Order: sequence, then C-alpha cells, then structure tokens
Amino acid sequence: MIKSMTGYGRGQSQRDNLSFTIEIKAVNHRYADINIKAPRLVAPFEAQIKKQVGTVLKRGKIDIYVTQNNNAQATVKPVVNKSLAAAYLEALQEIRDLDGVSGEIPLAYLAALPDVIKLEDVSVVEEEISASLEAALTQALDAIIGMRMVEGAATGVDMQERLLLLKEMMSGIEAQAASVPLEWQRKLTERLARLQNGAEMDPQRIAQEIAIFADRSDISEELVRFRSHLEQFSELLTCAEPVGRQMDFLVQELNREANTMGSKSNDAILTRYVVGLKSELEKIREQVQNIE
Repeated sequence: MIKSMTGYGRGQSQRDNLSFTIEIKAVNHRYADINIKAPRLVAPFEAQIKKQVGTVLKRGKIDIYVTQNNNAQATVKPVVNKSLAAAYLEALQEIRDLDGVSGEIPLAYLAALPDVIKLEDVSVVEEEISASLEAALTQALDAIIGMRMVEGAATGVDMQERLLLLKEMMSGIEAQAASVPLEWQRKLTERLARLQNGAEMDPQRIAQEIAIFADRSDISEELVRFRSHLEQFSELLTCAEPVGRQMDFLVQELNREANTMGSKSNDAILTRYVVGLKSELEKIREQVQNIE
C-alpha cells in the first residue's frame, strides 16, 4: 500500500528520572531531509534518532522536536561557586567600609550576582537516555506511519479511479485513430474531385498520399507504450515499498506519449481525447508529489 509523505506523530516515554516527548512533522520533499531540534542533553544522540527515523521514513522534509519534560532536576542541579561568592562578598564589604556607606549585605543580593549560582548537568547513564529516546521515538513513528498510510490509501483510490478513466479514453482514442486515415481519404477524394472538375484522377497517387498520411498519423506505438505505462503504474499502487519516484517517472513518460499523440493528431475528436488524457495525467502528477 502506498504511503503519503505528509503526517504527524507524537510519542512520550518515562524511564526513572527521565521523561521525553518527541513530535514528528513531515511534508513533501524530493529526498529524505531530517532535521532535529532538541535540548543539549540529547545532542549526542541525534545520529541515533536520524538513523531510526531514516529506516522508516524514506522521503519527505521531516522535522523532529524533542522536549525534555518538566523534571529538569533529574539532569541538572544548582552549584554554588564558593570562591566567586567569597570574592564578591569581600568586594562588597570593602564598599561598605568606605566612609558614609552602611547597611547589611542581603543573602539574596549576593546569590543573584553573576555566576554565583549556576546549573550543571548531573551525570546520567547514556543507556537510560538512549532507551528513553528510542521508546518515545517509536511511538511517534508508529503514529505518523499510521497517518501516512490512511492518507496514502485515499490517494491510491483517487488515482485508481483516474487510471480507469484513462483506460476508457484510450479505448476511444484507438477507435478514433483507426477511422482517421479513412476520413482523410474521403476528404482528399472529394477535394481532388472538385479541383479537377471531372478529369480522371490517378488512383495510385491517391493511394500513395493516403499511405504517407497514415504513416505520419499512426499512433499505434504510442498507444502500446501508454497502456504499458498504465499497467506498471497500477502495479505500483499495491507496493509496500516507497514508489513515489517511480510513479513520478511513469507520469513523465505517459505525458511524453500523450504529447506525441497530440502532435500526430489531425483529427478534432482525437485531439479532444488527448487533451482529456493530459488533464487527467496532470491531476495524477499532483497526487504523486505527495507519495513516499
């Protein structure tokens, strides 16, 4: 079953004192473009996250947001810089000893001075962080894959209906293409009869002109290739592997055959069929842009 490239997934994990929430948002992109926004604690594990995501999501612009939940005390703690605090206190006391200066030195003021108290990372076992991230990421990936599959299924139904419509148009084109040389023969004969005003016409020359016209307007090869591409496209709709690029290529080839048929067309009805083909192919092409 084909999958869409757009989707959203969210996962959360709680292990001991560690808690992470991971959100994944994906939109269309030609390749797999994975970007991570995470706290500093997670930085050493970004390669692990990209690898886990890349094995599941093959295409799309994929943004991953990692949030460490409100239990920061588990990974950071306040630390007093005693030597700096003592130096600040000594300086403040010198100021207080100046003539005309009095007053106590509040503890809150001293503690608020730059770098007296700072947060430092608490040593956390890397295996715990890795396992917690993997659990949250697995949940998020399951959710986004589910959304991608639902949207992909709806897209597949729409494209299948359009493929059936294209096959119906092809039947009309084949029937009309067979009658084009005969219609051209009739018109040529009538035109020559008017121009020659009763004079005898050369049937061999007429047959030669008809043969040349039939060869120039023959679209049998294009019809065979078009139907072959349609069958290949239909088969891709049932594939479990990413097929977006293959579909994109086939749509280009289908358009190429339709353009060739249009350039060879010397019949108004046939031209209308070709225009209809190209219109439906454009709608399919737009859908393909969202297929993984």
